[in-house]
Amino acid sequence: MNDERHEQSQPTGQREETRPEREPRAVPRIYVASLSDYSAGRLHGAWIDADQDDEALGADIQKMLAASHEPIAEEWAIHDYEGFGPLRLGEYEDLATIAKVGRGIAEHGSAYAHWASIVGVGDPDELDRFEDVYYGHAESVVAYAEELLDDLGYFDLIERSLPEYIQPHVTLDVEGFARDLELSGDITTSEGDGGVYVFDPSR
Repeated sequence: MNDERHEQSQPTGQREETRPEREPRAVPRIYVASLSDYSAGRLHGAWIDADQDDEALGADIQKMLAASHEPIAEEWAIHDYEGFGPLRLGEYEDLATIAKVGRGIAEHGSAYAHWASIVGVGDPDELDRFEDVYYGHAESVVAYAEELLDDLGYFDLIERSLPEYIQPHVTLDVEGFARDLELSGDITTSEGDGGVYVFDPSR
């Protein structure tokens, strides 16, 4: 999304969890436009930060409408948004939903947007499970599977259990293991930011 086209009016897959380091959070925003102005052939709207409660969102929208050149400006719609990752918002998305997702993204980063795109925004309880189901961001599903096998000690087990001259001939099918993790539902992934976000929706 680009704001330049708008003018502003002011084995099971379970593992020991290691949370990724916190990076600076970009604040998700919505561009809300006055439909009365739009019908009159002009663009009047405002970019509004989404990381606030629905009452604050509503107040910002009313402030935008109050600055309209139209005598009666009451209706509005979301004409653009940014910072929501793969999640798609409707023009008339519920403000409580926007507030919940917006604050989640501001707190947890892009991973929360990817989780919301997986489970949808209709069930707040599913969104609230984010911290329980999120395993982190990996370069690929195979890279995640390899790290998991390492964490579970299987590579060390090969070194400890087999003679050194046999070890080069014994390999783990990491790609097959990664494929089975997804097919079995032990993990669900969402591509983004140069890799994959990994979740365990069964938790």
